[in-house]
Amino acid sequence: MLGSSRESLKVVSEALAGRVGDPAFGSVGGELLQAASLLGRESTLRASLSDSGTPLTVRTGVVDQIFGSRVSPLTVEILKSVVGQRWSSARDFVDAVDQLAAEALFAVAEREGRIDAVEDELFRFGRAVAGSGELFFALTDPAVGADRKVAIADALLEGRTQPETRTLLEHVVSSTRGRTIQDAVDALVEIAAVRRQHLSAEVTSAIALSPEQEARLASTLARIYGREVDIQTTIDPDVIGGISVRVGDEVIDGTTAHRLEQARRRMVG
Repeated sequence: MLGSSRESLKVVSEALAGRVGDPAFGSVGGELLQAASLLGRESTLRASLSDSGTPLTVRTGVVDQIFGSRVSPLTVEILKSVVGQRWSSARDFVDAVDQLAAEALFAVAEREGRIDAVEDELFRFGRAVAGSGELFFALTDPAVGADRKVAIADALLEGRTQPETRTLLEHVVSSTRGRTIQDAVDALVEIAAVRRQHLSAEVTSAIALSPEQEARLASTLARIYGREVDIQTTIDPDVIGGISVRVGDEVIDGTTAHRLEQARRRMVG
């Protein structure tokens, strides 16, 4: 998001954080996902609700009419706060509802002491999809219906995940809205990490790191970035040796494979 959308997202995110203590907050995340799914399907609805040229009273009236009987009063209030902001595009508007839903679910998971597990489960699901061509195709094939994709994801999860993980992943596989599943899951992992005021570092290594090695790496990255860092490790024998670390858009590649490729380029260059 850029410009007005970024500022608007900050405003509504802060407003959501202020409602975490509300007794009805537990249902907000799931209900916002329902709203995001509907908005993703209905182009006319999302266009009208995100159009700042339409009087606010009209937009909030539409929220009452469409969502008043579907979700709780608290979720309606949050949706009204979203339509009350300025959005650069209708897509940004729906993305904001999506992100607020994730933030609400992560807030509940944090309160219940589950957020570490949720973040880890999301990461592992993303890697499972990326590592299986058959699974990736099944979950991204336009010819496969949303219900079937949800069933595939549920079968993969096999009831071993936290409720927030299942809710978020069922939404992701049924409503990608032009995103890859990997990008959508990576974004969720990052939101979870931010919720905990941590950065998420994706580490690729030829072999598993020992707990001591992970601790030293996390400590080093924390000094570099000034925040605590969560280590998520992927094993890839193709890197040969060393490790590659990705934090956001920044990559620190110390693998043997990378150094060999650099040497090859110098030789042919």
